[in-house]
Amino acid sequence: MATSARNGPSVWVKGVGHHRGAPRVYFDGLQAIRAGFSPGDPYEVVLEGEGERQRVAIIKCPEGTRIVSAKPAKAARGARGDGADPAPLVPVVDINSKDLLAIFEGMNAIRVVVTEQGVYLLPLASERKKRERLSRLSNKLTQGQPLLMGSLSHGGGVLSHAIHQGLTDAGVKCDLAFANEIREDLLLQAMEHNDAWSPATMALNLPMQEAAQDDWLLGQLPKLEILEHGLPCSGAGRAGRARRGLTKMEDHPEVGHLVFAALVILTKVQPAVVVLENVPLYAETGSAMILRHQLRDMGYECHEAVLEGKDFGSLEDRERWCLVAVTQGVEFNFKDLVPSVRIVKTVRTVLDPSIGPDDPRWRAMEYLKIKRERDAAKGSNFKMQIVDADDTSVPTLRKGYHKGGSTDPLLQHPEDPNLLRLFTAEEHARIKQVPPHLMAGLSDTIAHQLLGQGIVYEPFRAVGRRIGEVVGELIAAADDESYQFEQTAPRPAVG
Repeated sequence: MATSARNGPSVWVKGVGHHRGAPRVYFDGLQAIRAGFSPGDPYEVVLEGEGERQRVAIIKCPEGTRIVSAKPAKAARGARGDGADPAPLVPVVDINSKDLLAIFEGMNAIRVVVTEQGVYLLPLASERKKRERLSRLSNKLTQGQPLLMGSLSHGGGVLSHAIHQGLTDAGVKCDLAFANEIREDLLLQAMEHNDAWSPATMALNLPMQEAAQDDWLLGQLPKLEILEHGLPCSGAGRAGRARRGLTKMEDHPEVGHLVFAALVILTKVQPAVVVLENVPLYAETGSAMILRHQLRDMGYECHEAVLEGKDFGSLEDRERWCLVAVTQGVEFNFKDLVPSVRIVKTVRTVLDPSIGPDDPRWRAMEYLKIKRERDAAKGSNFKMQIVDADDTSVPTLRKGYHKGGSTDPLLQHPEDPNLLRLFTAEEHARIKQVPPHLMAGLSDTIAHQLLGQGIVYEPFRAVGRRIGEVVGELIAAADDESYQFEQTAPRPAVG
């Protein structure tokens, strides 16, 4: 007995098969009964909508040119005839048409949405969103409009600035739509001194996990072409795990779960390209695995590399894991990202010439030398790291560098071997290749924090340039119908 869908819509995911050289969608039994079909019912199949909002509608109507077919119920198949009632029949709706199902070309599965008004065949939500991202990206590039970028875990915006500059190098315009950062002081610094910002950039000074739950705020966020973020690495590095006694990064009570909030926001803003940076060990975490697999299911292709500062002329050979996820249809690779000629510099080139040999910043650092001897007696591996002006590399300068810890790099006095000093914030910026104006006006303490938790600049400028190059290739393909999806107003029915 046929029933209707009065209790609300039903949604099925159905495979797209092929029969006689044409795509085929087939449903029967309870699925067809719940859709209101009975054997012998007339119905019509029509293509509705335009552009990326097209759908196939299956409507029961007396004047329909198609008839619901029938087959024996599964339990009755193969039963021997014994004079009893004939085997019950169930309805079958079978659509096998190149013309009607052309919008599903290349898809392995689709949505079947059952409502009281009819049955609708539509692309999966992931497929529709993938196509919308490509369309939006291609249209903006073709029309010369700036791409929109968003930033999570913004800090002082060094990564945003590097990606923005790389895009500019490739001739691609970009505007920073919003930046989310929990620290007010760093966000205010970026607002005032980071030229990736504009008056239209939204400042979101709240925890990311709070932003992900704020329906009003999520409603204000625009669709993006690029989303970049460097989720906090406090629980991913060996030192961070050891300090808190963590068995895995996700055990960190404050930042171990932030991949969820990042994915909520990412799902809302639908970027065509996603950039994530972190310590190399982050790539081995459960969070990274969740991110990879969810991005795959959303229609992205993930590309990963470990970028080394020394390959890009940086004195600090900081290694960072970089994941670039591009919407399927955008070609990306890290090939030839590293310059063919490696520039080797000395520490002397970044030193502040105003700091002479008599400057009070030169100190004996006796407390560190005493600790060094104490650690050596205990067999500890903690050692002072002393850098000479003629050295060609500097060990990693961390977020807490201003504290002058026992393993933080110290500069050797040019004349007195007993004297050492910390690098200044400006020198720290030059060591990491970060534009010094991003730290303008900050105390050394805050500047070292901003720099120490961030990136070496040039590798990610190169990533931004490569993104600009590959999305720019879409301009040449702008006339390809696979990128053309007419933008139409939202329809009140299924979509």
